[in-house]
Amino acid sequence: MTAVLLDGIVLGLQFGLLGVGLTVVYGLAGVLNLAYGPIAVAAAVAVSLSMQSGLSAGPAVLLGILTAAVISLLLNFTILQPVYRQEGETRVLLSLLLTIGVAFIIDGILVWRYPIEGLSLNIGGDPVSILGVPMRTGSLLASAIVILTGGALIAFFRATTTGKAVRSVIQDEVGARLCGVNPARVRALIFALSGALAGLVVVTEAMASPVTISAGFRLTILALLVTVVGGLGSIRGAFLAGLILGIVNSVSSFYIGAYITTIILLGAAALTILVRPSGLFGKHA
Repeated sequence: MTAVLLDGIVLGLQFGLLGVGLTVVYGLAGVLNLAYGPIAVAAAVAVSLSMQSGLSAGPAVLLGILTAAVISLLLNFTILQPVYRQEGETRVLLSLLLTIGVAFIIDGILVWRYPIEGLSLNIGGDPVSILGVPMRTGSLLASAIVILTGGALIAFFRATTTGKAVRSVIQDEVGARLCGVNPARVRALIFALSGALAGLVVVTEAMASPVTISAGFRLTILALLVTVVGGLGSIRGAFLAGLILGIVNSVSSFYIGAYITTIILLGAAALTILVRPSGLFGKHA
């Protein structure tokens, strides 16, 4: 049981980081980016192709993360511009329709051009014993990266001038504009950050298990589940929800079977909506 829980924590940290990239965009821009998963897979393909061309792992990973950030920026500066002129539910629904179209386009191009491509980062080293359970070096390294990234994000939003500007736009866009903050620039920054996080997620996942070309919509669904359970716009909620769902996923896969795990995760999200519609740390309407 200890091994199952440790695997769930490792997986949950990755789920949390996955949800953060989606929830910060919603919190700031009021849009749900359903192209998030395919963008992450595009980053994985960029890393894989770069390594095949002879680039070492470090620069290849940076190139993949940059690829995801650039795609997200293009999405922000093009197809989402009409969305920002809308308000409330209209903005959310329009963003859903447009980004799911982008998701199909990216997924279709990747499957067409690279049907058997994938990313697997083999991390050498002997297993490390944690609470008597041998853990793979890749899983531990991935967890450390996620924890450090989460700490850096919290520090960025709480302690830096730019991070405070982002929070001010989230809380009151009109008031932030009156104080000299440019919401358009802040949105561009957050979209680039969201894309970079998507790229980092697939890199950490590839350290533990291969990321396939068809993983895009699975990643989007997981990100949505984490966001709903944690609360839209809440970073700490995303990490807590990621840990909960990661443990649920591991326990369910071990005792019941992987074939029904997604249904159980959907059930957990539905239960959260019924008990606490705003999520664990979401704002009450």
